[in-house]
Amino acid sequence: MISMTHFLFISFAEIGFILFIVLMVFGADKVPEIARGLGKGMRQIKDATDDIKNEITKSAKDRGIDVDITQDVQKEIDKVKEDIDEITGPIKRQF
Repeated sequence: MISMTHFLFISFAEIGFILFIVLMVFGADKVPEIARGLGKGMRQIKDATDDIKNEITKSAKDRGIDVDITQDVQKEIDKVKEDIDEITGPIKRQF
């Protein structure tokens, strides 16, 4: 599990430093515009990804291909994760 002090392998101090540099380079009035633009771009990418996924799923269903196998695989992965957590739980508590 990811600790709260490290998000995507970057500590909060590093994130703060990056935000400070962005603030210094672009200025306080440009940061909201940049954030808005990044948010819109990320939303467009997510929408495009969802559209592609839906198109592939629809195409597979039209051809009679079983697309629910991913749910079965995810259930098995979750079971394995639970088993690992049960085994490593006491070990983690010791450290």
